[in-house]
Amino acid sequence: MNNDNAYVALVTGCTGGLGTAICKKLYNDGYKVVGNYLTASKGKTWKGQMEEENYEIPIYQADVTDFGAVGKMVERIEKEVGGIDILVNNAAITKDGQFRKMTYERWDMVLQTNLYSVFNCTRHLINQMIERQYGRIINISSVNAQRGQFGQANYAAAKAGMHGFAKTLAVEVASKGITVNTISPGYIATDMVLAIAEDVRRKIIESIPVGRLGGTEEIAYLVSFLASEQASFITGANYAINGGQHMF
Repeated sequence: MNNDNAYVALVTGCTGGLGTAICKKLYNDGYKVVGNYLTASKGKTWKGQMEEENYEIPIYQADVTDFGAVGKMVERIEKEVGGIDILVNNAAITKDGQFRKMTYERWDMVLQTNLYSVFNCTRHLINQMIERQYGRIINISSVNAQRGQFGQANYAAAKAGMHGFAKTLAVEVASKGITVNTISPGYIATDMVLAIAEDVRRKIIESIPVGRLGGTEEIAYLVSFLASEQASFITGANYAINGGQHMF
């Protein structure tokens, strides 16, 4: 159960399967969790579902690709909930296609949502974290940023960029009580993955040495660990959590 002295954690893209699991885990571990979402109808439905499960999680609508909109969202959260101590950059989309056929619009949309959003959110929070001498920034990347994946030049570029950003920022704020880390999940049993045609999904599972899809709760557990005070000596790291699908 959350309390008045708990750290405040902002999770972007909260309404997806992974975002939901992260919000629940952080809430269960005693953080004050706030969620960011884009689509009004989806946010309302998600909020209702959380309340039915006794999760008191305020949600804030903002397009994370819009620097100004993110700034206004952060101001509202700070006023209504408190200063944000933990940022989970989770919002993401895919617009797959072979690069030789990829339009600028598909490239730009994915880079804006998956990478520029990391700048937008982090930039609006970093100085407050420095002032408080405490912070946790956790980026949700992908195995396909580490190994490459056919048809995902835009997605892989954005997700790889997240960790390049994390490593440099980690160096800049390491002495300020702030850690910056990346998590690179493999194929996780989200609605998006489960919607893949069964024969394709079967081939994906066959390529995973542990023989199954990952669980959203497994990613959420790692997020909560990196968000903790006990993880203060871990920064600039990229955690692969993919069932052995890619090792390096």
